[in-house]
Amino acid sequence: MLNSVAKESTVNISTATAKQDRILAAIDIGTNSIHMVVVRVDPVLPTFTIIAKEKDTVRLGDRDPRTGDLTPEAMERAIKALQRCQKLAKSFNAEQIVAVATSAAREAPNGRDFIKRIDSELGLFVNLISGQEEARRIYLGVLSGMEFNNHPHIIIDIGGGSTELILGDSHEPRTLSSTKVGAVRLTAEFITTDPISSTEFQYLQAYIRGMLERPVEEVRVHLQPGEQPRLVGTSGTIESLATIHAREKLGMVPNPLNGYQLSRKDIKELVKRLAAMNYAERAAIPGMSDRRSEIIVAGALILLEAMTLLGIESLMIGERALREGVIVDWMLSHGLIEDRLRYQGSVRERSVLKIAQKYQVNLEYSQRVATFALSLFDQTTGHLHNWDTDTRELLWAAAILHNCGVYVSHSAHHKHSYYLIRNGELLGFAESEIEVIANLARYHRQSTPKKKHSNYSNLPSKKHRQLVSQLSAILRLAVALDRRQIGAIERVRCEFHPDTQELHLGLQPSHPGDDCALELWSLDYKKGVFEEEFGVRLIATLEPASVVMS
Repeated sequence: MLNSVAKESTVNISTATAKQDRILAAIDIGTNSIHMVVVRVDPVLPTFTIIAKEKDTVRLGDRDPRTGDLTPEAMERAIKALQRCQKLAKSFNAEQIVAVATSAAREAPNGRDFIKRIDSELGLFVNLISGQEEARRIYLGVLSGMEFNNHPHIIIDIGGGSTELILGDSHEPRTLSSTKVGAVRLTAEFITTDPISSTEFQYLQAYIRGMLERPVEEVRVHLQPGEQPRLVGTSGTIESLATIHAREKLGMVPNPLNGYQLSRKDIKELVKRLAAMNYAERAAIPGMSDRRSEIIVAGALILLEAMTLLGIESLMIGERALREGVIVDWMLSHGLIEDRLRYQGSVRERSVLKIAQKYQVNLEYSQRVATFALSLFDQTTGHLHNWDTDTRELLWAAAILHNCGVYVSHSAHHKHSYYLIRNGELLGFAESEIEVIANLARYHRQSTPKKKHSNYSNLPSKKHRQLVSQLSAILRLAVALDRRQIGAIERVRCEFHPDTQELHLGLQPSHPGDDCALELWSLDYKKGVFEEEFGVRLIATLEPASVVMS
């Protein structure tokens, strides 16, 4: 059953200005459980206060062993849990529910179909996020509830399907990794005996160590000489271990558990004890749920091996993780955080520019195209479309990266751009947003979006397809405005005439005497897609060049 826990827990983040408190809900659809937090956001301070929590162990990761698909039973359990989450969020008058799905939905062949089903049946749009993006948001969540004081911290989050390792020091995360070792996954794949046999235990231990060696080495590489990082553990597995330890050592469980510490020796003793017990004995431990007792051995062993490889002797509990990180990310994207997390707020821009640099994009040119695209977007908002600022940012990213496919080959470079963006690990974006950016780049030239194109037809909703169709038409015009890639056009002025359904573009050349013939020709050649998409007639004329006064 879903357990609802009302809780007050406030975190100060920075100073901003706004009008009133806002209620927001965040849902994390994981491999083992579905979690939700409902928060009251105070935009003036700003802070957020957790006013309710929900958790349901649905075991979405119980996949068909033959096909790897999410099973009908698991999907049905998840749908019912999400319905209850929606009802609770509605009872608190939440203005928005931000939902993310992780490992199980990410890896299952039918994971995207499941997300479409949620949208169709519940009207709830779920963002599928990559492993790296999951790690980034976990980092934000932990930071919202714990002060690092510029000291390096390693965060370990053990989920049902994956384990995230993050190194950070209050500012930019130095490493973000997601490894396919999780408590549900490993229990299903490696444990057949109860209690676990010595042979299976040793094999599982060796497998975990092998899988964690690379991300642990990446953490080590990014530590400065002499730095002694602290370890922060999040997730149900680690909290369960801390609860058992506290109840036995202190006779009570601290509330909150945030900041509670365990040693590696404590973890090792717990692993030894739990591995020696059968399922019924583990389930009888006070505070241990039936479902947790099934997977606790694998989860605890992941933690022990990670601490051993890292050479760290002590672990501190962090109660905040992905779902709180989703809240912080929402606050960042809405301009509500301006101090110590400000750098995190620019993660999208920095990630796009990093990919552009990687594929040797001509930034001077792509930034001109982006400026034209945003200018056209802004001047036609409310007249030809009503897309929001989040959509505007996707258009900017696509404009910057539209030509990155030239790195592979100039021939069909728009198709290469799609694949490079799609697989470029853009941080700060959900999978659906990355898919939109990639599609926009794919359609900046040559053919228009068509349902027979798998990259277009696989977009998560009709709204996303409309977005790509309309914004790619705008991007085509922006590319045409810099046809010679020399900055011949200084600016563009749009004037919409609703009576005649005409959009007049006034082009101001950068240099007097330049007739911009190639740009005008290119606009005329490409305008058909724009005209058809928006139902207007486009008329472009050259205006006098600006005169610089001495």
